[in-house]
Amino acid sequence: MMEKRLIDLLQHQDNRLRIYDMGRRISKLSNDTFARIETAEIPYPMPFLQQAWIGLLIWNPTARNQNLIWFLKLPLDEQGFLVQAARDDIVNRLLQQVIHPDTEEDALKDNPFSFTPDPEKMACFHALASRTLKTPASRYYEEVQQYLAGQYPEAHWTHLGLQGLADYVMRLDQGENTQSLCQNLAQLPDPLLMTLARMLEHCQPDYRLQRALSQLLTQRLKHPETAPELIAALLRGLSNAVDSSGRDQVIDQLLDSPLALEAEVIAALATRCHTSLEQPERLKRFLECLAAGKAGQQGFSRILSDLMFLPSMRSQILMAFRDPQRSESLSQAIGAMFGSRLNTSH
Repeated sequence: MMEKRLIDLLQHQDNRLRIYDMGRRISKLSNDTFARIETAEIPYPMPFLQQAWIGLLIWNPTARNQNLIWFLKLPLDEQGFLVQAARDDIVNRLLQQVIHPDTEEDALKDNPFSFTPDPEKMACFHALASRTLKTPASRYYEEVQQYLAGQYPEAHWTHLGLQGLADYVMRLDQGENTQSLCQNLAQLPDPLLMTLARMLEHCQPDYRLQRALSQLLTQRLKHPETAPELIAALLRGLSNAVDSSGRDQVIDQLLDSPLALEAEVIAALATRCHTSLEQPERLKRFLECLAAGKAGQQGFSRILSDLMFLPSMRSQILMAFRDPQRSESLSQAIGAMFGSRLNTSH
């Protein structure tokens, strides 16, 4: 039995703690779930690249300006459980800070398990934190609102701040934000559209916004010259939408498109839409696109290694591997991944 738990140390005194998974998208992880993960009762539910990517927001209600944000990347074992040596290292660092509170060293700032999210994800995390702490959005937020309400010329998009865009996405339920975005989505310059679409994976677009994203993605799929990065971004924006069946219909259209062979698109499908791939026929089509696509053998092996680490996907993928109707290109890719031909007799 552990003497000290990480979650208890993080919540000492009057601290409040909010835990987020930061792997595929930013999503809340309950304190109870994290406690069970820490004590190895359950495997980490949302592994990404065989790690647990965690964001910690810690604050004291009586001193809101003294909140702390930490990001930890914790290794998982082959069964997806937290590697206890990593947990013990972090606990020891925190204990040292509790024992020596006068030290200026931040226990979790410079440690072998810390990481820095990419700028877009970092901006979204700060936007989410400001809502949690009930503090105002950044000074860039109002300008984004005005731009998306049509109050600036189109070319003004280059002046919009990344934090303002993240604040807008995390406050879609406020004012006319969702309506303005739906009305202007198809007219946005592609670079701005891609940034906003990627950020949308961290919230849950409602039916109106999902419909606008789906229509735009379907429209762009009709043009093979559409940049794969744009299709991947729109797919990510749809990945956490409220209507999963509507999302799956768009994915089925995508899998029929030449753009499904593009590395960026297939990676977005695998990393953001894995629940859609739990349907056997859709999984088979995805695997065929992956084997024939531009990600190559290295991409095939890396993407499937990550997917097979998800408990819900491993047996499904192995079953698809044994399908006697699979193509020769898929058979070759599977053989190369495992170093030999897969024996279909088992």
